[in-house]
Amino acid sequence: MEESLVLFFEQYSNYALIISIVINIIVAIFGFIPSFFVTGANIIFFGFWTGTLISFLGESIGAIVAFLLYRKGFKKLSTLTVEKYPKAKTLLWKQGKEAFYLILSLRLLPFVPSGLVTFISSIGKVSFIIFAIASTIGKVPALLIEAYSVYQVTQWTWQGKVILVGAGLYLVILAFKNNRNK
Repeated sequence: MEESLVLFFEQYSNYALIISIVINIIVAIFGFIPSFFVTGANIIFFGFWTGTLISFLGESIGAIVAFLLYRKGFKKLSTLTVEKYPKAKTLLWKQGKEAFYLILSLRLLPFVPSGLVTFISSIGKVSFIIFAIASTIGKVPALLIEAYSVYQVTQWTWQGKVILVGAGLYLVILAFKNNRNK
């Protein structure tokens, strides 16, 4: 996917920046599609720092657009669904500083799906401004870690190999646990 996106950027190089941001917005709206392939394509095409900055802008704008869309369309429908997830309920009712710090901390954790944080925030009581600021600030370290990891993997450095082995082991353990629970 990453290679296809780089080829697309090359084909439409005058619009690559806009295309990248739009793709990041779409990824954020869907909420379950990982963004690392866009980050990887951005780093390969634009270079490490510019690609990381473009990914940051796209993901931040994407989270804000997704928040607004989710809030408009899912608020009433989804409150009942979230009741099934006790940890998610915590964010659902937070406001002000508490919501800010919770969103910020959830954005810092790489294993918490970004789409889930956006979705629960949007149907909860958190204000748009609090969400936008906390989400954007929280994306900085998370995206730097993601960008560094993607860069190391694409450059096939020893750190990239360790990252891939670690990700592979994680997936094997996850599959084992999932199979064991069945």
